[in-house]
Amino acid sequence: MSTNELIIPKKDSKLYMSFMYVTYISLLVGGLMGLLQTLVRSGKYTLPFNIDYYTILTVHGVILGLVLTTFFIIGFQFSLMGKTVGMTDKQRKVAWLAFWVMVVGTVMAAITILVGEASVLYTFYAPLRAHPAFYFGLAFVIVGSWIAAFVNFRQLYVWKKAHKGEKSPLLAFMVIINMLMWFIASLGVASAVIIQFIPWSLGYAETINVLLSRTLFWYFGHPLVYFWLLPAYMAWYAIIPKIIGGKLFSDSLARLAFILLLLFSIPVGFHHQLTEPGIDPTWKFIQVVLTFMVIIPSLMTAFSIFATFEETGRRKGYQSLFGWFKKLPWKDVRFLAPFIGMVAFIPGGAGGIVNASYQMNALIHNTIWVTGHFHLTAATTVILTFFGITYWLVPHLTGRRLTPKLNKLGIIQTYIWTIGMTIMSTSMHIQGLLGGPRRSNFSEYAGGEQVATWISYQVSQAVGGTILFIGIILMVYIFIQLTFFAPRGVEEFPIAQESDNAQPAPKFLENWYLWIGITIALILFAYTIPVFDILKHSPPGSIPFDWPIGR
Repeated sequence: MSTNELIIPKKDSKLYMSFMYVTYISLLVGGLMGLLQTLVRSGKYTLPFNIDYYTILTVHGVILGLVLTTFFIIGFQFSLMGKTVGMTDKQRKVAWLAFWVMVVGTVMAAITILVGEASVLYTFYAPLRAHPAFYFGLAFVIVGSWIAAFVNFRQLYVWKKAHKGEKSPLLAFMVIINMLMWFIASLGVASAVIIQFIPWSLGYAETINVLLSRTLFWYFGHPLVYFWLLPAYMAWYAIIPKIIGGKLFSDSLARLAFILLLLFSIPVGFHHQLTEPGIDPTWKFIQVVLTFMVIIPSLMTAFSIFATFEETGRRKGYQSLFGWFKKLPWKDVRFLAPFIGMVAFIPGGAGGIVNASYQMNALIHNTIWVTGHFHLTAATTVILTFFGITYWLVPHLTGRRLTPKLNKLGIIQTYIWTIGMTIMSTSMHIQGLLGGPRRSNFSEYAGGEQVATWISYQVSQAVGGTILFIGIILMVYIFIQLTFFAPRGVEEFPIAQESDNAQPAPKFLENWYLWIGITIALILFAYTIPVFDILKHSPPGSIPFDWPIGR
C-alpha cells in the first residue's frame, strides 16, 4: 500500500474530520472561558470591557459540555460505523445534513450567549430566561444529533440484512447502544425546550413550571454523562487492547456492560434533584437505588480492561506479580492518555457515589465539590480518552502519521493536563466540603469568616486552570500538526480481535426489542407517577427573570 493511500475513502474522512474541526475550535474557545473563570474566582483578576462573568460561565459549559462532546462523539462514532459496517452514499448525505443542522444550532446558541442574551448556564434552569434563539439553537443541535442517530441505526440495519445470522461488530453494537440511549434521553430535554421554554421565551406563555422543566432536564442530564462516557468505554474495550498488542478479554462481557448502562443510565435523574421539595422522597429513593445499579457495569468494565492488560502481559512472557503492568506501553500516548483517564475514573466514580447518596448529597449539593467531580469524570476521564483517540484517528483520516516528536509532545500534553486538573479538581473538592458554592462569581460575602477559608483554594483553581489552558494550546497545536503538517503516511485504525479463550456471545444480547422494551418499562416505572404528581401539585408557574436580573 502506498504511503499516500488513505485506508478509508476521502469523502468519508472529510465528513468525519468536519466534526473534529468543530471539536477543537470548541476546545480552544471553551478552554479560554474556563481560564478566565478561574482567574476571576481567584479575586485577582477582573474581566475587561464589562464582560459578565456568567456569560463566560455559560459559554464554557455549553461549548465544552454540549458542543465539543457531541461533535467529537458523533464524528468518532461515524468513523467506527464506517469502518465496521460501512456507509452508503445516501447515508453520507444524510450524515452531512446532521452535521450542518448541528452547526446552525450551535452558531445560533453561541451568538445569543456572546451578546449577553443567554447567560443561563449550560443547565439553562428556569426561571432564568434566554433569548428565543438560544432555545431554537439547542433544538437544532438535538434534532441534528437525532438525524445522526438514525443514520447509525440504518447503517447497522443494512449490514444485518446483508449478513443474516451473523453477530454484529462489537463497536457497531456499542455505537447503537449509545445512540439509543441518547435518543431516548434527549426526548426529555427536547420536550422541555419545545413545549415549555420556546413558547415562554416568545411571550406566548406567561409562566413556566420550574419543577417540571428541571425534571425533564435531569431525565436527560444524567444519561448525558454516559453519552460522553460510553465512547471512552468503546476505546477502552476495543481499541486499547490492539494498541498494547493484545486482544479483547470478552466480547460478551462488553456487550452486557453496555446493555446494563442503557437500562440504568436514564431512570436516575432524581438523584440530581434530591433537594427539590416537590418530588416525593419515595421516588427519590427508588431512583437512587437504580443509580447504584450503574456501578455494576462500571466494575465489569474495570475488570475486563485490567484482565486484558494482564492477559497481554502474560502472553508476552512477563510472569512476576506486576511485571505485565510495568511493561505496558507507557511511552505511547495513544495508551497513556486513556490510561490516566481510567485512573481518574476511580476517584471520579467514588465522588459520584457521594453525589447520589441521599444524606451525603445534602452536604455537597450546589457546592463546588460537584464541579470538581464533573471535572474528574468528564474533563479528565472522558477528555483524556478523546485526546488518546485523536492521536490515531486524525492522522488515519488525513493520511498522515503520528511521528515520534508528536507522540512525545502528546505525552507532555497528557502530563500537563493531569497536573492542572489534579490541582484544580482537588481544590474544588476541598472548597466544596468547606461550603464553597458553585456557579458563583468571586465574592467575600461581606467578610464572612467561613468565606476566608475558600480564597486559597480559589487561587489554586486559577493555578490549575492556567496549567490546563497551556495543555489546551498544546493539544490544539498537535491537532493542527496531525491534520495539516505531519508527514504523509498510513496510521493504523486499531480495532482489537476477541481473545481466543473467550466464549461466543449469546444471541439474546442482540435482542433489541427486549432491551429497548425493558429500558422503556424502567423509565415509565421511575417517572410516570412522579411526573403526574408534579403536573397535579406544582405551585403556580414562575414569570421569567432576565439576566441581569431586573433588566
